[in-house]
Amino acid sequence: MSKKILFVDDSESIREIVSFTLQNEGYDVLISDNGKNALNHLDGQSINLIITDLHMPEMNGIELIREIRKMPDYQRTPILFLTTESQTEKKMEAKDAGATGWIVKPFVPAKLLAAINKVIR
Repeated sequence: MSKKILFVDDSESIREIVSFTLQNEGYDVLISDNGKNALNHLDGQSINLIITDLHMPEMNGIELIREIRKMPDYQRTPILFLTTESQTEKKMEAKDAGATGWIVKPFVPAKLLAAINKVIR
């Protein structure tokens, strides 16, 4: 059974690139366009990794992480941030919220996959 990744980003082009990259590696990919909609996927199903953008409408990535960490089924699910932000204070805020790691856009698919391989169960 393939590993399942939830990917959350408001950019359609980024969603297409990342989902294509992940699917080519054999991952089962769930996609959402913002944090609020992403919560609909967190219904108890097994998710091995969550990747989220920071800046999104409805609910940003840090708010999403905080909500995820309140859910018993997903408290230990690794979460990677994929964003254009590279400021230390944003990284610390994300880490404090429960993020596992950080990937800066624009990303290189090989680096994204390397980061995933470090954290996915």
